[in-house]
Amino acid sequence: MLYSKYLKEAVDMIDVLPGTTVEADLRRPDAADMLLSPLFLTGGLMLSQVSQLTGLEPHVIQNWVKRGFVSPPERKKYSRRQFCRILFINMLKDVLQLEKICQLLSYVNGALADESDDLVDDSYLYTCLVRLLGRLAEMPMPEDEELVRWCDEVLFDYGEPCPGARRRVSRTLRVLLTAYESARLKREAEGLIQTLEEPGD
Repeated sequence: MLYSKYLKEAVDMIDVLPGTTVEADLRRPDAADMLLSPLFLTGGLMLSQVSQLTGLEPHVIQNWVKRGFVSPPERKKYSRRQFCRILFINMLKDVLQLEKICQLLSYVNGALADESDDLVDDSYLYTCLVRLLGRLAEMPMPEDEELVRWCDEVLFDYGEPCPGARRRVSRTLRVLLTAYESARLKREAEGLIQTLEEPGD
């Protein structure tokens, strides 16, 4: 009984947009846009808003900017692209070292503080990841070959800026999805450990 109750809670945890504290139905293909589009209608987000939406302390975000993981905000406002970069780092930080996260993001976006060399906009990449998570909410993590097909399908409207870019973006998506699933399994394992201490076992 306790085990099945915990599993239901673990499944419900997937209904939080990656890297945020915002609940969403990830089975909807437009789940990311439903959050992001209204937030950026009037321009960017202030640091306090980014902090509230991510659960990160402001000094952590500022440190990532200082270290060149995220380009500096313009007029103290973070763009949708910068916000999505922060979401990626926040999502991955519990399963990958910051150096590995930077290596992954640099694989498609070169110098992280310079958006001019990006193969893909972080906002678009984030939207693709959320679409993949919608599939993961309905079925288990696929084997490698199927996962490649999933990534290729969500990149249907990706405009390749140079030869080989699509392959790099697809590979990055596979890593992002695998890391997300790793983080979910880690939380599930930690929750199951807590149930070991409950009476009646």
